[in-house]
Amino acid sequence: MSTTTEFLVSERLARRNSRRLAERLIEAVLFAAAATSIFVTVGIVYILVTESIVFFRHVSLIDFLTDTQWTPLFDDAHFGIMVLLSGTAVSSIVALGIAIPLGTTIAIYLSEFASARMREIAKPILELLSGMPTVVFGYFALIFVTPLLQRVIPDLSGFNLLSAGLVMGIMIVPIISSISEDAMRAVPMALREGSYAMGATRLQTALQIVIPAAVSGIASAYILGIARAVGETMILSIAAGMQPNLTWDPREPAATITAFIVQVALGDLPHGSVGYQTIFAAGLTLMLFTLSFNILGFWLQRRYRERY
Repeated sequence: MSTTTEFLVSERLARRNSRRLAERLIEAVLFAAAATSIFVTVGIVYILVTESIVFFRHVSLIDFLTDTQWTPLFDDAHFGIMVLLSGTAVSSIVALGIAIPLGTTIAIYLSEFASARMREIAKPILELLSGMPTVVFGYFALIFVTPLLQRVIPDLSGFNLLSAGLVMGIMIVPIISSISEDAMRAVPMALREGSYAMGATRLQTALQIVIPAAVSGIASAYILGIARAVGETMILSIAAGMQPNLTWDPREPAATITAFIVQVALGDLPHGSVGYQTIFAAGLTLMLFTLSFNILGFWLQRRYRERY
């Protein structure tokens, strides 16, 4: 009897030790995954900063921020990053002007008005749209959207920020609508039922109850949309012209930071030259540009989360 009891106890202890070993192994794997993402982020920042320091040894930071020309590959070189920032900002504003209202409207419909059958049909279609290669969107903007816009705006250039921004906004719609819809559906049904009990309509409930309660998730969707717009490359490279032009008019061609990086990376510039180093300075500027929007978004999240 005692031998059987000792055997059962030892077997139980062995299972416990095996379970603890498995848990520690899982913890180690999860920690390694988290550490890898942190390591990659730190590595990217390190490369951008160190290479940009080399660039700013040859180019004044004041000229980099205030010059109104961007011709780093010419003999008379100018390094005014504002030229690329204007193209990036204009195209992103046009895209977000389409994506945010349309994506939010779709999210409200799918969350509050659509039937289960309609939701099952619409969401896969949106996800299919988000998975389409961006080069397809770029040629769609160049071949279809631009000629269509030229019928309305006769003096519109063949390469312009307007058509690129419009198509880019359509591309971002699934990101904003999907994440916003998930945030709205996470709002407890008791809040909706309380609103209905007070005599509110479904639209009033959606606008005055559901959206304020899900504002942190909706803000996250907007942040991802902004990051996607700022970091887009192929659509702007194909449809916007890649011409460094300081303009705030979306009807004109212009270059963006990402398009310039692609242009230089595919060129024949020698490694270590000032022209080659511009891609790291431009990349650092793009990272800071995106980081500022993320910080603003997180601040808005915390503010509205405390309010609601």
